[in-house]
Amino acid sequence: MTDRLRSLTKKPTWRALIFWLLPAAFLGYFFYQPLLALFNLLISPDWGFRLAELDLNRLWQPLWFTTAQAALSTLLTLIIGLPGAWLFANYIFPGKKLLKILTTLPFILPTVVVAAGFNALLGPRGWLNLGLMALFNLESPPIQFLNTFGAILTAHVFYNTTIIIRVVSNAWSQQNIRLQQAAKVLGASPWQTFREVTLPLLKPSILAGTLLVFLFNFTSFGVILMLGGPQFATLEVEIYVQALHMLNLPLASILSILQLICTLAITLGHNKLAGHQKMTIVPRSQEIGTRKPKHTLERLATTLLVIILFSLLVAPLASLALRSVVKLEASRGERGEITRGFTLQFYRELGVNRLGDLFYVPPITAARNSLIFALITILITITLGILVAYALRQRSPINAVLDPLLMLPLGASAITLGLGFIIVFNRPPFSNFRFPILLPIAHSLVALPFIVRTLSPALQSIPDSLRNAARALGAPPLRVWREIDLPLLSPAIIVSIIFGLTISLGEFGASSFLTRPDYPTLPIAIFRYISQPGALNYGQALAMSTLLMIVCAGGIFIIEHFQATSKDWL
Repeated sequence: MTDRLRSLTKKPTWRALIFWLLPAAFLGYFFYQPLLALFNLLISPDWGFRLAELDLNRLWQPLWFTTAQAALSTLLTLIIGLPGAWLFANYIFPGKKLLKILTTLPFILPTVVVAAGFNALLGPRGWLNLGLMALFNLESPPIQFLNTFGAILTAHVFYNTTIIIRVVSNAWSQQNIRLQQAAKVLGASPWQTFREVTLPLLKPSILAGTLLVFLFNFTSFGVILMLGGPQFATLEVEIYVQALHMLNLPLASILSILQLICTLAITLGHNKLAGHQKMTIVPRSQEIGTRKPKHTLERLATTLLVIILFSLLVAPLASLALRSVVKLEASRGERGEITRGFTLQFYRELGVNRLGDLFYVPPITAARNSLIFALITILITITLGILVAYALRQRSPINAVLDPLLMLPLGASAITLGLGFIIVFNRPPFSNFRFPILLPIAHSLVALPFIVRTLSPALQSIPDSLRNAARALGAPPLRVWREIDLPLLSPAIIVSIIFGLTISLGEFGASSFLTRPDYPTLPIAIFRYISQPGALNYGQALAMSTLLMIVCAGGIFIIEHFQATSKDWL
């Protein structure tokens, strides 16, 4: 009897090891090897670097600013996001589905698109400044938004509000309504019910969402680089400057290691809270239902929140799209009569190299490159994600060790990842490839944690009784997977494909290190246009950003559709 119990306990471990074999090899070679190379760079005598000679202020200043801006950005995000979570979890209102899609869109857009959106709204030639200048007959723009600390905070709130809304509203809607009903029967007021029942149950999800927002603010790169200006240097930006501009790889490595230690601590804390959050989920029959606002105060609060969310999250994107079809000033070198107003010139000029740029790549080529990289990313992440999902389904102690290691790329800096790739893979066979294969691999490392967190719950929700019934009828394992698991996993797989597509299309940090001039991605091409002077270049950047925004919005719509479908099936 004892031997039989031992065999049963070993079986899940061996199965888990088999499923973990390929994902662990992929992570070990393409993620942990570059990280170890950063450590090795510090002790290498080739660079003549001595740790004792390091000026600690060069570490403390970017670390302090990174932590301070992340904490303040997170606090402001909570101020906007928690009321938004209350709105989505409790009420039905016109345009709710559209607003849900629009609040999710900023999270997956590349930073170059977000920067272009805020510039179109609040920049020197933005809609708000142009309106104020025309209204009050001003000669200069009254609002100075770009290259300010306020721009950084606003962009971070714009990016991460959806995290708080999604995480907290999901936990809020899944609370057991019987607990609130019991509190009311015992004479508790609505405020006492919220304070004593609702809020304690929400604390794990609020803390998990807060840590996740802090993590993304802590590792922010494009927002600081494009909206903050050179006077603001986070760890991420300082790594980029030291590695690519100063060629000081040892200092960049120290900063990368320091950032990785911080993000590892944040990631472990988030995983612990997220695991505790799963324990609070209750059956759907006991969930809180949504309703229309009844009282005047409720209607006023919901209307105000909808206006705030639309103003913060939709206005920059709408300004971007509108500015891409409006011409306000002459293009560089343009002579004669200038036609202002509605125009499609910026879209037509996307395929024209008027300046004879040696490194010019047509936008359709950049879109094709991004699509190819995205397809490779999807192939890698879906394959590895399914294997990891089946490994996590096994009740094995090895999962407790390997699962956090799998999630570490979520907290790792894309700049750190790109720097490690440059150090490790700048030799054959990777240096001999004409095709930049390292770029979709880096995208896969960024996307894999999201894919696993999508596939794993869907797989664990499939009842074992269905598989047992198929086996009892004589179906072999492959047919059981094809006839049982695959159909029920299809919605989650489609959502994962869209996740991989949108993450790869919008990734900018690692791409800025690894892209080649003849293989630019859409975000890199947009960044090139924005970096060049002239109204035509700016208009072309807005046009490309609008097209990319439309593609990402379509991806979110498909995700929402299949998530709703999967809830109906399960």
